[in-house]
Amino acid sequence: MKFRRQRSAELGVNLTPLIDVVFLLLIFFMVSTTFTRETQLTIDLPEAEGTARETVTQPVEVLVAEDGSYRVNGKPVADRRFRTLQAALYDTSAGDTTLPLVIAADAQAPHAAVVLAMDAAGQMGFARLSIATREPAGGGR
Repeated sequence: MKFRRQRSAELGVNLTPLIDVVFLLLIFFMVSTTFTRETQLTIDLPEAEGTARETVTQPVEVLVAEDGSYRVNGKPVADRRFRTLQAALYDTSAGDTTLPLVIAADAQAPHAAVVLAMDAAGQMGFARLSIATREPAGGGR
């Protein structure tokens, strides 16, 4: 018996659907892109004479010691309770919560004591809170 050999079809990749998809994506991104034109206004500002007022605000500083005790601007706080710390912050700032507040904690201070100081300041409304650090003795890593 003699079987006929079937011819194998040439293998190839039809690029037509790929080109169609890329073309449609290009059209989609071109249509969905918004083009904005920047405009500028010319403003003539008024002039005034005088000197700028310099206001130097002394920050409220909370020191957290190694044993978890607090000092507010160098004055020791009677105990480690939340309300006592808030009262000391209120007395020192005279109720002005726009003053900057700096928390400086000992490296060995309990984490809970630092978080309590941050929480007390946050609940009182101090928004300008920063934590003091120092540069390592080696000048960095």
